[in-house]
Amino acid sequence: MIQATDIYKRYRTDHGPGKWVLQGVNMTIPPKTNVGLIGRNGAGKSTLLRIIGGIDTPTRGTVTRDCRVSWPLGLAGGLQGSLSGRQNAKFVCRIHGQDQNLTELLKFIKDYSEIGDAFEEPIKTYSSGMRARLTFAISLAFDFDVYLSDELTAVGDEGFRNKAQATFKNLAKKSSLIMVTHSAATLKEFCQVGVWLHEGRAHWFDDVNEALKIYSESLVKK
Repeated sequence: MIQATDIYKRYRTDHGPGKWVLQGVNMTIPPKTNVGLIGRNGAGKSTLLRIIGGIDTPTRGTVTRDCRVSWPLGLAGGLQGSLSGRQNAKFVCRIHGQDQNLTELLKFIKDYSEIGDAFEEPIKTYSSGMRARLTFAISLAFDFDVYLSDELTAVGDEGFRNKAQATFKNLAKKSSLIMVTHSAATLKEFCQVGVWLHEGRAHWFDDVNEALKIYSESLVKK
């Protein structure tokens, strides 16, 4: 279970504190529940996803997790540029206590990411697509109870995206998902629950189709 309690978030700008991205978000995500975060660009979907995953911190409020939560699968950040792909992967594996399986995991990460000899080169020499491939491959090296997905379709070229989507479908069979995507078809395929983010607030719908309907109606009203 994941519980977000009274989450507020805003970022500091050159002119002081910015506007509130999230305001008083409260929700409890039960186990084995797939949730789609829905809303306009800038509504706070990715921000909330990062806060749930512990990558970002709320300005106020708390997130309680009694399960293992991944980082967002589509996120290409979080790697040290001066270290090679192998060194970055090794560091993450050791953080997760996988020293005994290190050789096997590193082979999997290199093979799955399809970056070849670049695995031995510094991350700062990678293209954005290569970074995304490596990060996605590293995330697959561990078993999480809940996987976070931020625009997974943006990972790599078309061939790699197809492979990533097939892998994602397998993950959905054994773990919970919390995902951000602008594809209504993807949300309907994977998610039961929809959370519509609007003006900083989070509105929970037990049926993702209802969330998509309300979201679509809000676009027409503007």
